[in-house]
This record gives sequence, C-alpha cells and structure tokens, in this order.
Amino acid sequence: CVCVCVCVRRMEWQPDEQGLQQVLQLLKDSQSPDTATQRAVQEKLEQLNQFPDFNNYLIFVLTSLKSEDEPTRSLSGLILKNNVKAHYQNFPPLVADFIKRECLNNIGDPSPLIRATIGILITTIASKGELQTWPELLPQLCNLLNSEDYNTCEGSFGALQKICEDSSELLDSDALNRPLNIMIPKFLQFFKHCSPKIRSHAIACVNQFISSRAQALMDHIDTFIEYMLQRTQDPDENVSLEACEFWLTLAEQPVCKEALSGHLVQLIPILVNGMKYSEIDIILLKGDVEEEDDTVPDSEQDIKPRFHKSRTVTLQHEGGEGEEGEDHDDDDDDDDTLSDWNLRKCSAAALDVLANVFRDELLPHLLPLLKGLLFHPDWVVKESGILVLGAIAEGCMQGMVPYLPELMPHLIQCLCDKKALVRSIACWTLSRYAHWVVSQPPDSHLKPLMTELLKRILDGNKRVQEAACSAFATLEEEACTELVPYLSFILDTLVFAFGKYQHKNLLILYDAIGTLADSVGHHLNQPEYIEKLMPPLIAKWNELKDEDKDLFPLLECLSSVATALQSGFLPYCEPVYQRCVTLVQKTLAQAMMYSQQPDQYEAPDKDFMIVALDLLSGLAEGLGGHVDQLVSRSNIMTLLFQCMQDTMPEVRQSSFALLGDLTKACFPHVKPCIAEFMPILGTNLNPEFISVCNNATWAIGEICMQMGVEMQPYVSLVLNQLVEIINRPNTPKTLLENTGTHRC
Repeated sequence: CVCVCVCVRRMEWQPDEQGLQQVLQLLKDSQSPDTATQRAVQEKLEQLNQFPDFNNYLIFVLTSLKSEDEPTRSLSGLILKNNVKAHYQNFPPLVADFIKRECLNNIGDPSPLIRATIGILITTIASKGELQTWPELLPQLCNLLNSEDYNTCEGSFGALQKICEDSSELLDSDALNRPLNIMIPKFLQFFKHCSPKIRSHAIACVNQFISSRAQALMDHIDTFIEYMLQRTQDPDENVSLEACEFWLTLAEQPVCKEALSGHLVQLIPILVNGMKYSEIDIILLKGDVEEEDDTVPDSEQDIKPRFHKSRTVTLQHEGGEGEEGEDHDDDDDDDDTLSDWNLRKCSAAALDVLANVFRDELLPHLLPLLKGLLFHPDWVVKESGILVLGAIAEGCMQGMVPYLPELMPHLIQCLCDKKALVRSIACWTLSRYAHWVVSQPPDSHLKPLMTELLKRILDGNKRVQEAACSAFATLEEEACTELVPYLSFILDTLVFAFGKYQHKNLLILYDAIGTLADSVGHHLNQPEYIEKLMPPLIAKWNELKDEDKDLFPLLECLSSVATALQSGFLPYCEPVYQRCVTLVQKTLAQAMMYSQQPDQYEAPDKDFMIVALDLLSGLAEGLGGHVDQLVSRSNIMTLLFQCMQDTMPEVRQSSFALLGDLTKACFPHVKPCIAEFMPILGTNLNPEFISVCNNATWAIGEICMQMGVEMQPYVSLVLNQLVEIINRPNTPKTLLENTGTHRC
C-alpha cells in the first residue's frame, strides 16, 4: 500500500494520518540491520517515489514532526535529498515550493542535526540549477543571519557555507547579478561575533572565494586580512584553525605577495606563536613525562596503512633513479600521534608556503624572533623555534646560509635534549638542511650529524626513533657515496635497531636500509657488510606469512638491497625469487576466482603482486645474467603476460619495468614471447597513464636494442603511438627521453 494523496490547497499542505504512519514505519524499518528488511525498504521507496506527495511527507517529518526522534527526522531529510538529486525535475511546482518554504521556515530548528540536514537539503536543491529560480533563497538566508535567535543564525550560516562551497563561481557571476558583492561584506561583519561557531562559519564562507580571486573579496582584502589576523589568534582553536587555513590558501594564489607584503610584520609573529604545542597536545604526547617507551608494544591502530608506490623506470635506471622521489614524511612536522589537522600543523604549513613565496624577504620579520626562540629556557618555546627553522628551510635557504655554521652545532646539540619532543623535532629540522650539510667539508657537520642521528635511531623513545630514522633516510639520499667510509658504523646501528624496534618503527627502518642501498649502490657489496645486513633481513623475511602486509616495506627494502649487492645477493636469491613468483601466482589466481564468483571470493590485494614484481625487477637488475637460471626454472614469463594485461595500472607499470629488466638480463627467455608482448606494449602507450606509458616505452626501447633488425615486423604496432607522444605538448621529460632513444 502507498501513502494517500490528500487535500492540497493553495499555499498549505497537511498529511493524511494513515499515510504519515506508513512513512514513519518505513523510516523505522530502514534503520534495521537486517538485509531482507533493507531490500523491502528499497522496493517500497521505489513504489512511493511514483507519488509526488511522498516528498511532502518526507519534508513534513523532517521539519514539523518534533515528536519523532532526531535520527528518524534526519533520515527522512536525507531520503528526500536523494530524491531531489535523482528526480527534482519531475517534482510538481506545488511540491517543490512547499519543500523550499519548509526548509527556510525551519532552518533554525533547535536540533543541530536537523539544522545541518536542512542545510544539506537546501544546498542540494540549489545545486539542481535552482539558485537562478529561487531568488528569495540568498536574500532570506542573509537576512536570517541577523536573527537574535542563535539557532536561526547558525543554521542559516551552515546552509550558506555549503552553498559557497558548491556554487562559488555562480555566486560571483552576472547570471545571479553577483550576490557576492552583498554577501562578502555581510560575512565580514560576523568575524567578530561572540559565538566561535558563527565566527568559524563566516571565515569558512569567505575562504571559498580566495582561489577564484572574487572581485567582491579583493575590494575588501585589507579589511579581510585585518580580521584574519585577529581571528588567527582566536581563543577558540576551531576558529583560529579556520582562519589560519586562509594564509595557507592565500599563499598559493598569484595575488599573495601583493596582498600580504604590508602585513608580514603582524602575521609572522602570529604564525610563529601558533606553532607552539598546546597544553592538550603536551598531555596527549606525554611531553612532560620523561620515560622510555621503546619496550612497549605498538597497538595496531598506531600503524598507518601502507601503500606501495610502483616502480617507474628512466634512462638512469641503473642508478636507481625514479620519476618520483622517495617521501620520508618531509612535510610541516611529524606529529603522527596527533594525526588530526591542528593549529600547530597549519601554522607551520602556512609559514612553509609563505617562505616559498617571499623567500629571503621573510627573514627580517623572522630572524629577530628566532634567536629568542631557539635559545629559550622553556622547552616548549625552544621546540617551536626549531620547528620554525625547519619550516622556512626550503623557501629561505639562501638567506639562512650565513647563519647555518653557528646554528648547526646548536641543532645537533638539541638531538641530546632531555625532552623527547625537542629531540624529535630537531631530527626533522636537521633533515631539512641535509643538502647544505652535505655541501660542507664532511668533518665540519656531516660526521657529527650522522653520529648523533645514529644515536637517536637507538633512542629509548619510539617517537624519536621514528623521527631519527626518517631524517637519516633523507640524509642518505643527499649524502650518497659520502657515507661509504662510515658504512660499517651505520650498518651496526641499523642492524642493532632490528632487535630493539617495535612494529611501527620496524617498517620505517626498512625504508632507511633500502634508501642506504639506493644511495651507496655497489659499495654495499662487501662480505663484511653483507654478513651484517642480510641475516636479520632474511630472518624477518622467513617470519612473515605471504598474506602479511608487512611484506610490502620488506620487499621494497630487499629490492633496493638486491640491486645494490649485485652478485653479493646470489646466496639469498633463490628462495626470494621463488617467493616473489608465488606471490604473483597466488594474486592472479585469487583475482581470477573473484572475477568468476565475486559473491564467494574476496578481491585480492594486488599490492602483494606489485611489490613482488618490483623485487623481481631488483633481482634482475642486480644479478644481471645470474638471474637466467632462476627464470629458466619458473613460469615467470607466462605470469608476466597476464600481469601486463591487468586492469590495474600499477600492476601494468611494474610488469613493464620487470620486462625491461629481464630483457637486459636474460633476453633469450624474453625473445620467444615478443610476438605476444608487443601488441600489449603498443596498447599501453597512452600518456594519460603517464607511469605505465613511461615503463612500456622504456621496455620497448630495451627490446629494440636486443632485437636489432629483427624488430622490423613489430614496428607498426608501436611507431604511431611513439611519434604521437613525442609531438604531444607538455610530455614529461622522462617520457620524452625514453621515447626518443628507440632504435626501431
């Protein structure tokens, strides 16, 4: 049965009681976890949507049926929102008008949940092209901001914020007679409102128009900046954070330098002040409790999901260079325990991007503050000064160079501070200046920095261990073969950490070892180094099951180590090779079962296959011709044929990297497959998938060099695509290099 249409008189509507009870029962049923009930609800919804009056019932429950519980009322509004998205053009005018009128009349509902639901509904209607045909919406919402009733003001602002987010360009267009010219000054008035929530809404509304450089905002930019300076110091952190994000957004706009030059003298101290840990931060991070925690096991929620980045090849493949550099969390700072975005992080990020805009022009406003911060007796202030120094490293490096010989010893000394949070941030900031350190004579800064960082890798505090490991990976990338004289000392420390680290930091340790292998290359291929490094790596390798995601970082690490050790990896290569082949085979089999019977089998995690393919690439590159016997005793070429046709671009990307490496290392095994492989390579020369295209191009180049004149029959499969890539505007340099080297 369906709800009954009832009397619709001009400008008013009332529900039929029986129909209302049916709708309420439907809403109750839709909250049931039972699958069969849910299916019945969906069928009933589809029936009821044939009756336009059904939407009147939904808006009535949302706005007028105050006797019902809030979740049921809100659910009614969300179902109506979905109907608006799907069928609004079919709503009779009387129904549409009734819904719009009810929304505006009830935007000040006492319940925050209901206000928010009505705001979402208003925005959804507006997004259906209704801003032009609902002329009273914006004026009425703006007028309601003046209401003395807090709920009405807050509800109206919530709706306006959503409209500003969804329709920012339209609000500044002639199509609506540029309502922004009235709205922006109106919003600015509320920057000083007594309610933090209202202040936050007002700031969020205006922030939407920075990127588009809306003229209405530009006309008031100085007033706006004055307000923002005040609000960035707001006692309510939600408001100060919302305001601080403005500086972050503005710094990415061309107008930034012109708009902010005259305000830096006020802004810089405010941002610097925002970079101190709050009292709540310190409590959460146990910043005042000096105890070692490295024997405390990690909880699983401490460990972020790990995603593997597929191998991308360039002409410098032998040197381990990729299209994208490794990321060692080199951002504003490393408050992993406080994963939420907060004022400290936002202030640091804002200072970082402003330093990149103003460069050394920032320093006259900053240097007088820095000295007082860096040598301050209060550790919280000193810690924030070290963070400031790290945040400006990229943008102000040139101007900081004269001060670094004096600052560097002080920062290195801070690695021994009694406060773990100071030691931790010192690791990060020093990593930001690693490039300069490496450019100086080794004994002046590199050796003392390396020595102290290695001590911190073995720190008793897990947070410091993590920061030191990450910083050392950055130093390794910058120093490269400068580290060769210290390899024994470095390996002793990293291997000792294997027995000391808990789960989370062990994953970062793999990265530091892999980066060391990438950085020093074949210099690692010495018996004494291999004897130190390989036993703990192989022990971890044997501990982990095939379905354990900790294999990802270990496989990545081993890929780098195998490439660096070359023939030195031979004693370990067979079980590693076989396991990689098994991982690929298992994943392909699971993918096939899932595609045939998705209701009975789970989709596989293809990262297992990707990391295995990348490690096989590392083995082929490192072992060269020695990989021949391993390939001959396996079905890797058959598996590779399947992987090259996988629907997931990252799988194809790693497949083509492996194909290129096998072509270089043992071409006799590849040659019989060329007729099958070349059409697949040709179809993947699509610059829309840049990394896949890059690796396919590189593999074709390696095959061309091996085939010589025998390549002639296959040229037509790839030539047109290669020419198109070369002639295409904005083709990335690495892809052009790989494309241009073919000798087909």
